Amino acid sequence: MDDSAPASSAIVQLRATDLDPLMPLHLCITASGMIFACGPTLLKLIEGENPIGTDFFALFEVRRPSGLTDMSKLQKMVGQRLFICLRAAPTQVFRAIATSLLDGEGVLLNLSFGATLVDAVRTHALTDSDFAPTDLAVELLYLVEAKTAVMGELRALNLRLQGAKTAAEEQAMTDTLTGLRNRRALDLALGQVFLGAVHFSIMHIDLDFFKAVNDTLGHAAGDHVLRHVAAVLRAETRAADTVARVGGDEFAIVLPGLVDGERLLRIAQRIIEKLSQPIDFDGRECKVSASIGMTMSHFYTSPVPEQMLADADHALYASKRAGRACARIFAPLGAQPIC
Repeated sequence: MDDSAPASSAIVQLRATDLDPLMPLHLCITASGMIFACGPTLLKLIEGENPIGTDFFALFEVRRPSGLTDMSKLQKMVGQRLFICLRAAPTQVFRAIATSLLDGEGVLLNLSFGATLVDAVRTHALTDSDFAPTDLAVELLYLVEAKTAVMGELRALNLRLQGAKTAAEEQAMTDTLTGLRNRRALDLALGQVFLGAVHFSIMHIDLDFFKAVNDTLGHAAGDHVLRHVAAVLRAETRAADTVARVGGDEFAIVLPGLVDGERLLRIAQRIIEKLSQPIDFDGRECKVSASIGMTMSHFYTSPVPEQMLADADHALYASKRAGRACARIFAPLGAQPIC
């Protein structure tokens, strides 16, 4: 370089191979459009034969600006941002900038991955040595990978927390002895059916002679009986029904969509028949029965959960007064009672 020459016209001479570590994604193109030098990283990305001696426009497509299809147009874009891709791999779009070679001998294109960096590194197994020493691409990749790992951990943690929350909510709604719903779950189920437009029934069940089982055979026998009762109630109800233990030996069932009195009585009768059979506990018989009271939402102009539960309770005690091991349906004044 001439020390007396102005900086703006200073000439820097480099061999094509000197460009490799500085610009691993460069291309040197003659004025006629032939590639005569190619950076080592770009060589990795070009599949097939060596691009040296290949027409640039046969191997690459200039995406933007559009219509750039010959060297005369390319040379006019010196200093402008270009977007190019390999014709064999059109999804890998490079950013590029062109500068003129001395005496109009051609164009030097320097490429970068831009937004496709992550995919390019993964697809072509690129490493730190494939980038210029001053390029921060690899450091940025480490940040991307770190962010991805952290986000993955956060997602996994959120899933674990959601699972724990769901399990805790499920536990809070479950009777630990029988596995049935508890009173809290019953209230929630009643709230949901009251908000819906479908009629429903409530069944209140109380075990007869359960205290005698506890007093004569012990609480372990009583627990065994309660678990047996839970199994019977599950077997005689639908998946959409809510079966809950609401007291020591009291149970309630919400039956959405069921307001047929005869069908309701048939279900109650099957439950009574099964629970009246002796229950074996360590070779000893536990004898209980069930009294059942029921009511249906279409009996009420404006049904209220507390009122319906109270009415089902009244029907239950009517069953007990009638001799136990039977069922009654409560009907408000003005409606025809069903027994």
